[in-house]
Amino acid sequence: MAEDEAYRKLLLKQGYGLIGRHSAAKICTWTKKSLRGEGVCYKERFYGIRSHMCCQITPSMGYCQNRCVICWRDLSKTYGTEMVDDGTLDEPKDIIKGAVREQRRLLNGFKGFEGADLEKFEASKNPKNFAISLSGEPLSYPKLNKLIRELHAQGNSTFVVSNGMLPDALEKLERPTQLYLSLDAYDEENLKKIDRSLFSDAWQRLMRSFDIMSSLKDWRTAVRVTLIKGWNMEHPEKYAALLERANPRFVEVKAYMFVGSSRTRLELENMPYHHEVKAFAEKICKHCGYKFIDEQEESRVVLLMKEDRPDRIMKF
Repeated sequence: MAEDEAYRKLLLKQGYGLIGRHSAAKICTWTKKSLRGEGVCYKERFYGIRSHMCCQITPSMGYCQNRCVICWRDLSKTYGTEMVDDGTLDEPKDIIKGAVREQRRLLNGFKGFEGADLEKFEASKNPKNFAISLSGEPLSYPKLNKLIRELHAQGNSTFVVSNGMLPDALEKLERPTQLYLSLDAYDEENLKKIDRSLFSDAWQRLMRSFDIMSSLKDWRTAVRVTLIKGWNMEHPEKYAALLERANPRFVEVKAYMFVGSSRTRLELENMPYHHEVKAFAEKICKHCGYKFIDEQEESRVVLLMKEDRPDRIMKF
């Protein structure tokens, strides 16, 4: 990414804060809403993550194994399936320092915003949760374990979101606070149509990642099912079987959102309403041991669990 000046200019225009050669941070819509008193992210409702103190980062901008139709990024800027540790990679401590710097810079104007919560604004300068999910596949970054370790050493929590295409890296992953795997399709043919992976064995890689997730008995794990109206809102029984295979603690069933570059591939009509997401999630529940636990209509998302455990809401 560092050598692609045109791409860097585009990312800056889109509101990214660039860090080093291949890392970036960006302010989430819900962080802004929280500071303005307009609501909070569903992760605050579901898990206790404070929206105004959450920092979205990527250590692997442009490095992804898939070209998903739902992705908000510019898919023409895909640098390869994995990153090479050639001595020029951004260092974990530099990524963290740069992310906090960019978080503060990008939020600076909120202090003068009429109605802004100044107490939250001051707290936002020192984020406590790092969502390693912004763009690209985080498991592509060879120093991800060091990044997680350093963030935890500084007293932060970490949410890592993976597409499941790098099971070898997943098997070696050090424990984040919460691990997500994405599920966009109910079978191999549907996956090829939606995720458009660079790997011919994408389905087998995802299944292996699900089996690895199932073995992580004491981890906080989640599968995020993204629903696209007209594309993958069929066969709830097949989703149910996949969820039982992965056996995550949490399942988020969420609507595709018509944002970013995905608007060049899909239509507004492909974004399901909340009641449609909830109805489909309830159909999934009929075929497995997961139950409806919670919802947030503004985000068009519902939470499923096998039982609502008291440690679902994290304490900070």
